[in-house]
Amino acid sequence: MASAAESKVLDFSRGFLILDEKFWNGGNSQKKVWFTILALGFILLFQFLRGFIKNRNRSVQVTSTTETTTGTTSLGPNSQTSISGIVSDADLRYLINELDEKGEENVKWDSVVDKRNSNVTYNVKSCKPKDGPLKYLSVTIFENCSTEVLRDFYMDNEYRKQWDKMIVEDDQLQIDDISGVEMGRTVKKFPLLTPREYVLAWRMWEGKDKTFYCFIKECENALVPRQKKYVRVGLFRSGWRIKKVPGRNACEIKLVHQEDAGLNVEMAKLAFARGIWGYVGKMDTALRKYSPIARSKLSSVKNAVTLMQKVPPELETITETTDCSLHASTSSGSIVRQGIEEVNEKKKLIRKPSRKTVANGLLLLGGLVCLSRGQSSLGAKIAMACILRKLAKHGNAATQVAPN
Repeated sequence: MASAAESKVLDFSRGFLILDEKFWNGGNSQKKVWFTILALGFILLFQFLRGFIKNRNRSVQVTSTTETTTGTTSLGPNSQTSISGIVSDADLRYLINELDEKGEENVKWDSVVDKRNSNVTYNVKSCKPKDGPLKYLSVTIFENCSTEVLRDFYMDNEYRKQWDKMIVEDDQLQIDDISGVEMGRTVKKFPLLTPREYVLAWRMWEGKDKTFYCFIKECENALVPRQKKYVRVGLFRSGWRIKKVPGRNACEIKLVHQEDAGLNVEMAKLAFARGIWGYVGKMDTALRKYSPIARSKLSSVKNAVTLMQKVPPELETITETTDCSLHASTSSGSIVRQGIEEVNEKKKLIRKPSRKTVANGLLLLGGLVCLSRGQSSLGAKIAMACILRKLAKHGNAATQVAPN
């Protein structure tokens, strides 16, 4: 039989504390305080253990989901054969179709930015696919630049850390000597947000006439376990094509980009639209300062550029067909635009008198407002007389031009 003292302590038979009523009505108050502290400590410990187990199960589920989505497994440091198939020729075919806008049908593109200066031209549009995050398609033209220099500039991560202050860390993880697939980790900081961590794999191809392709996608690697201080980007699909601009010393990079960094969609769109042109300007400045010494460092180490593959012949045929159709549409489009410009020029000549009439009406309205506000002094009347005289001259001139 349990003693009276034992009945005053704890009973865990039903999962909670049971105390005798006499324990609270009498006895030492100091014991009551210590018992209360003990009970609270037990509750906090229980809550902590339950939360720890729940978070652990959640992280396991996220990891397994990511592996299923990306089609890759967690790779060890010596798994060279495993990374060779992460980025394949099938990804290159997908990239070409995306760049030539042969992906989803009936997609509505919205213009985001269209700006230019003497060195660079940039325009970008966006769309919301049926599945997945927002997609961007941009075209940037750099004057007085070769495709090889632009390619090395884009792939030089060491040099990028010097001019792109968003990048906090950037490390190469693995590279496959046969396929040329490279894997790396990048950490980017964003204002007022937790830094984003990217574990990516990419591969490059070279086509005809110094045309270059690169496709980048998310992956997992055992060398980079998840950390609480970073948000791991779960979906990242990006790729570009660099080629010459016909007829002048310039090159074009066309890029398609899609990622889910856990940001609010509308906030991300607004931040992108406000900041991207400044970023392009900073990029152009860094490109002009990109020295041959930096390029030689890039070519002296093993990376995706030095292990670049050739575009398969069947995919090269697709690009040639697309280029021919684009050239034909551009030629016909230029003829149409020329005709439209001629019609618009004629309309401008006809509209000139009417614009002057509108301007004259505004002058007269301004004078009437001036008088209506009580400005009936001698100076105001003289000014109105001059305005009316000028209107009469413009009216005569307009009468002479109108028949033409």
